[in-house]
Amino acid sequence: MTVERLVRIIAGFFIMLSLALAHAAGSVDMTSLSWLWFTAFVGFNLFQSGFTRFCPMDTMLKKAGVKSGCGL
Repeated sequence: MTVERLVRIIAGFFIMLSLALAHAAGSVDMTSLSWLWFTAFVGFNLFQSGFTRFCPMDTMLKKAGVKSGCGL
C-alpha cells in the first residue's frame, strides 16, 4: 500500500471518528440535516478511495483537463 493511499485512509477515518465522537458527546446533532453530513461524506470518500482507488473528485478534475502530478 502506498503512502498516498494510507494518507487518504487515515484522514478519512479521523474525519469520521471526530464526527462520531462529537455526536456521542452530545455536541453535534447528526440526526438533523446539516453541513456536518457533507463533512461525513468527504470523510467517507477519503476513506473508501484509499482502499478502492476511486475518487469522484479525481475523476471530475481529470475530465476538466487538470493534469496528474505523477505523470499519468
